[in-house]
This record gives sequence, C-alpha cells and structure tokens, in this order.
Amino acid sequence: MNDTKMTIALWNGKTMPRLGMGCWAIGGPFYAGDVPLGWGEVDDSESIAALHRALDLGIRFFDTASNYGAGHSEEVLGRALEGRDDVVIATKFGFATDPATKQATGAFADETFIRASVETSLKRLKRERLDLLQFHLNDFDPEQSDAVFDVLERLRAEGKIDAFGWSTDFSDRAARHAKRDGFVAIQHNMNVLSPATELLGVIEKHGLISIDRGPLAMGLLSGKFSPDKTIGEKDVRGAALDWMVYFKDGRVAPEFARMLDAVRELLRTDRRTLSQGALAWLWTKSERTLPIPGFRTVAQVQENAGALDKGPLPKAVADEIDVVLRSMSVAA
Repeated sequence: MNDTKMTIALWNGKTMPRLGMGCWAIGGPFYAGDVPLGWGEVDDSESIAALHRALDLGIRFFDTASNYGAGHSEEVLGRALEGRDDVVIATKFGFATDPATKQATGAFADETFIRASVETSLKRLKRERLDLLQFHLNDFDPEQSDAVFDVLERLRAEGKIDAFGWSTDFSDRAARHAKRDGFVAIQHNMNVLSPATELLGVIEKHGLISIDRGPLAMGLLSGKFSPDKTIGEKDVRGAALDWMVYFKDGRVAPEFARMLDAVRELLRTDRRTLSQGALAWLWTKSERTLPIPGFRTVAQVQENAGALDKGPLPKAVADEIDVVLRSMSVAA
C-alpha cells in the first residue's frame, strides 16, 4: 500500500492508513434494562488476536467508547495495545454504565463526570494520555455543549488528552466547535446507503477528519444477512431502537436490502468483496474519510484490511452507484 490516497495525516503529525477498527462489538454484551446495547457474546482471546492481526496489517487507528461492554472494550484494547506508542486510540464519554451489572445508568456531560470518565478510560486503556476524546451524545443541545468543550480544552491544556471531537450526525453541532484548538474530528454515520453529504461538506470546510462509523451499515453491507436470517437476542441490531434503521424486528430492513441488491455487483468491482467495495466507496467521497468497520474475528479484520490494497473505487463506478441509489430514493 504505497498510494498516498490511502493514508491520512493526523493532528499529531502521524500519517497512517485510511482505515481504523471500530471496537464496539468486542466489548461484549451490555444492556439498558432488557434491551441489548452490545453485539452479543465475545471471546477475548479472539478479539486480542484480531487486534494483533490488525497491527500486522498496518492498522494504527482504533476507536472505542467508555460504555462499550460497560468498559470491557477499553480493557481489551488496553491489554492488546499496551506499550504501543505507534497507535492512536480514540475513545468517547457521555454514557455511564455499571461494569458489575453491565447496565447503562444514564447520560452525563458535567465536568465532574467528564473528568472521572477520562481517568477511568486512561486506566482501562493503560495510557498516560488519551489520543482522541470524543463527546458521545449525538444530539446534545448545541448551546449547552459550549461548557462541555471548555472542559475538553482544559483537559488538553493539562495533558490528559491530545485532541478532541464530537460523535454527531448533525451539521450544526459539527460546525459549532470546529475552530477550537484541539478540535480535530467528527465521528458520524456514513456509508453507501447513508452518504452524509451535508455533514461531510462541513468537515471538509474546516479541515477535520471524518471518522466514519457504520461504514458497513452495521453488517448489512457485508452481504451476510439473508432476508430470513434473524439477529441473536443479545445483539443490539435486534432491538427496537429508533436509530436502528438497517435492521427491523431482528431482520434486515427490506428497503435497505433492495438498495444493496441494486448496487451489489458494482461494489464488487475488481474482485472486491462487498465489504471491501463499501469501504472503497467511502474513500472516493473525500480525502478526509477514515472508516472504522467493526469486527469480532481475525477473518473480519483481514477482509476489511484487504480493502486498502485495492484502494478507492474507480470514480465512474462510484458515480454509477450514487445515481442508482438516488433514483431509488426518488422513486420511493
């Protein structure tokens, strides 16, 4: 992988491949009451082997959050990446969990909570400083967010964090703090089925990094879900949550299944897998995109990392995909 299009320069001067690993799934189960918020049971030894394989394949960016698995994701990352100063670990704060019960206990954004969350994340990740700390409350009130990012500026000045950003799908929130020193990234949903065009424009305008969560539409774009395949009972994709659009009632949402079918062969251009094609589409959209597909196995890491060798989709193919999907949207 020598193509400069496949690397990205970070705020800290490091240059690394334009692919990260999303570490929500390796946190294992956690809940809000009976509602699953994780992706099912995990095998920590497999997770660590997968993380090490990612390192072998050149991946250097890993994204997690303090609440994934009620802290277990951070702990696994800490075990797997301890002592590695060549990696960047991004984490998030805002949602509280109880590690003993694996229960979500609320959403908070006051300074006391933020500082406690930072200390907990540092301990779990076995780091002296957090590389990137992201505000996790997607639709938090913009005006009230000023105080939140004031705290992050102070934490940066104190050396607790190197940089910060917001995990949000709202353009006004993305723009509000973009001129602050240390504000370097927006994490947001983006994939071939949900292109996030307006938000990406804000990110490019301000020279931020687009950390693309859901690049495979929570697994839909892997092509591994047939219409009759049901999601496990401990898997968040089977939960009746307002924001869970790609899966409904424990199955792939029919409208998104039709969209995938319409562009399936285009995504497979040049012998890519569907997952590799979906990642390649993101790389055609902007030089600022950094997709973070989730994983639970070594095989998934290897497939996703293989997309780097093939690079972005040919522009003509990416344009055709967009035309096809826009026509379906208009028809609907």
